[in-house]
Amino acid sequence: MASDEPKAKRAKISEKEEPEAPTETTPAELSPNSLFGMGNPLLDISAVVDKDFLDKYSLKPNDQILAEDKHKALFEELVKKFKVEYHAGGATQNSIKIAQWMIQEPHKVGTFFGCIGTDKFGEILKQKAEETHVDAHYYEQNEEPTGTCAACITGDNRSLVANLAAANCYKKKEHLDLEENWKLVEKAKVYYIAGFFLTVSLESILKVAKHASENNKLFCLNLSAPFICQHFMKNLMQVMPYVDVLFGNETEAVTFGKEKGFEMEDVEEIAKKTQTLPKHNEKRHRVVVFTQGKGGTVMAKEGGKVETFPVLEIDQKDIVDTNGAGDAFVGGFLSELVQEKSLDRCVKAGHYAANVIIRRAGCTFPEKPDFN
Repeated sequence: MASDEPKAKRAKISEKEEPEAPTETTPAELSPNSLFGMGNPLLDISAVVDKDFLDKYSLKPNDQILAEDKHKALFEELVKKFKVEYHAGGATQNSIKIAQWMIQEPHKVGTFFGCIGTDKFGEILKQKAEETHVDAHYYEQNEEPTGTCAACITGDNRSLVANLAAANCYKKKEHLDLEENWKLVEKAKVYYIAGFFLTVSLESILKVAKHASENNKLFCLNLSAPFICQHFMKNLMQVMPYVDVLFGNETEAVTFGKEKGFEMEDVEEIAKKTQTLPKHNEKRHRVVVFTQGKGGTVMAKEGGKVETFPVLEIDQKDIVDTNGAGDAFVGGFLSELVQEKSLDRCVKAGHYAANVIIRRAGCTFPEKPDFN
């Protein structure tokens, strides 16, 4: 990665100008705040619980739900009754912390913005983010408590209960627009936002996306969930013209295709059609990356080229928890993208990170990666 190489050439992601993967990674050339993420921060609280606890809150042993009023006391009770583990969570924050873990040095390559409460869980979340060496700058307010996600473990099952709370309260004017915060945005060369944030602050996403487009930097978005495509398509399509790399899984891809009236269910064809949607910055061609669980990962590039990359094989008995796999894939992908590596290597890193994460409970990882 020669420092005297023209910026415009370095920045390109189209196939003909895609950088060759060097024989060795060179993370030392990365500077802090090169990768920027913005989303819904949650404090993950996990504990082994009993059946009585699940029954009390009407939880199924293996499920993912949003907290209702009847679940509000669950989080405090979980902490009081059981031995808990805390982790910095939420889709975007997970991906940024995985990218930072893959990069290792320097610390704080990844920046993260989101909203938390001025409370005990908020303080724990700040501490946990710091432990992952991510440069987290939270907008702190006292109207809503810090968002939490309880992982209630029984045997091999995990019942997830998410309370977004403060995560829904992010304000562009009170945080993103502040001079010291915007300077951090300007330092980045790759931006990533999960689609969940489309329900929180569309204006914040658009400000960041426009900055990336106007400065020929990379803006990445994730479809995140079928309901985003079903109920927030208007917001999604306002951002789409700025998207350089679009992520999603096969279910989200099919839902997106259906909502867009593509009249097809083939993931490769949907990726190809999505790649050609209108785009503001024509200097770069959009890349669409759809994962398919244990099926291959589909990537559509300029000129209608579609490739499918096989995932790493894993014995079914070694799979502990697949919940963080999508976030981990994106984190691995971003860790190489921010180092200007080839798209093939980005996918390879994504597969590696996902393979590590599904062998462990929650979005957790060993001290160091073993990726080369």
